[in-house]
Amino acid sequence: MSLYRLLSRWWTAFALAISLAMLGFAHFSERVLGLAPCNLCLKQREVYWGAVAIAVVATLWTVISQARRGTPRVAAFLLAAVFATGAITAGFHFGGEMKWWALPALCAGGGGGADLEALTSLALGVGEPQRIVMCDAVTWRFLGLSMAGWNALISAALAGFSLIAAKRPKDARAPRN
Repeated sequence: MSLYRLLSRWWTAFALAISLAMLGFAHFSERVLGLAPCNLCLKQREVYWGAVAIAVVATLWTVISQARRGTPRVAAFLLAAVFATGAITAGFHFGGEMKWWALPALCAGGGGGADLEALTSLALGVGEPQRIVMCDAVTWRFLGLSMAGWNALISAALAGFSLIAAKRPKDARAPRN
């Protein structure tokens, strides 16, 4: 079986695995490496959660149908749209990090926001101050690209692969009567 046929028949399973790996790396970098996410980082994670939801349903369909029809085209196009949205979001974030344009004022704060308990303990002097993560601050680089830059490239590649998977070979299409 050629790589193209394998990709087109089981693209949603590949997309599911890659999306879960991206989410796993994001949570690993936050919990283990101590890299707190900014608001745009959290928005980029939402894209992968959307891809996971679509890919789970479509992969189950593929398994139930025993891959006779391959990846549902609708799912491949939906994944392409979701990953393209992720590429645009990550590209916007990367451009802000590189100071190519200004990011919105709402990008100044981190994810969860301050709760009343945290503010009270901080006022009493017994709490830890919450660190606000700026979206234009690069906290990690690999080969010259930040996480947002890598995410933009990966999301764009996933969108492209989703479009390739949508153009299935003839033997994976619905049988003709």
